[in-house]
Amino acid sequence: MNSSLSGAYRGRFAPSPSGPLHFGSLIAALASFLDAKSQSGQWLVRIEDIDTPRIKKGASDLILKTLDAYGLHWDEDICYQSNQLDFYQHHLEPLFTAKQLYACQCTRKQIKALGGIYNNACRNINLPLDDQAIRIKQNYPVNTFNDAIQGKVLVAEAFATEDYILKRRDGLFAYQLVVVLDDINQNITHIVRGADLLEPTVRQIALFNQFNTKAPNFAHVPLAVAEPGFKLSKQNYAPSIDIEKPQLALFDALRFLGQDPPIDLLNLNVAELINWAISHWNIASVPKVNEIQLIKDENTPHCQFLSL
Repeated sequence: MNSSLSGAYRGRFAPSPSGPLHFGSLIAALASFLDAKSQSGQWLVRIEDIDTPRIKKGASDLILKTLDAYGLHWDEDICYQSNQLDFYQHHLEPLFTAKQLYACQCTRKQIKALGGIYNNACRNINLPLDDQAIRIKQNYPVNTFNDAIQGKVLVAEAFATEDYILKRRDGLFAYQLVVVLDDINQNITHIVRGADLLEPTVRQIALFNQFNTKAPNFAHVPLAVAEPGFKLSKQNYAPSIDIEKPQLALFDALRFLGQDPPIDLLNLNVAELINWAISHWNIASVPKVNEIQLIKDENTPHCQFLSL
């Protein structure tokens, strides 16, 4: 496994190919890109296609085409998680050897009945590993971290100390495992992403520690929500982003991120707009909230924002 030795900035955007990019996805992509490029860093794209039941045919290619049209050009080859299965299994083995993993037969229904937090019921009963979920013993939990946007983040102890799943009953690797292994393997030093991942970050930091690797710096941008508690998705309301004329969506994303773009940016081509955004990026101006509601005004093509 690689580890970062140089200290040079390496960021990434890691979309799931469950559909095309919408405005909420653009915000996360743009923020991570600008934070990397404003510091002369590398920006990688990883396609998180590990959860095969959710994959939509053609979505990966459309995502890459959209990023390219928006001037968000990546460095290095695209990483597809579906090509990394042997790599993930290889790095699970030391945890098995160290007796840090165990099989769990508890169902989602059973855990929901307990209040939604697993009670580590199967930790010491030595179930056979076949056809069972595999959990990690959370012996070194982390429940707080400093976020470059949100400040000090404190997560409930029950969540932080829960033994969580690294490999699902259906044989698929869990997100928490693969995201950490990929970040280590790609020498990622900075992660800028949506605030819906604030809570799982403590598990990821703990897993970085488990693999004896320094965790990246984290920054979580506000979520774009259609209404409180409901982030933008294809199912509720996601303002469309025009692949043929990206300037308006880029301009609105910069406004969302608190960058105060001048209106005359709309007269520039995409490359010029992105160059302005890189040179003016200020992460301290990003709103320090978890959600920002979008309000569609029929009298203007722009999105209106209401902080929550």
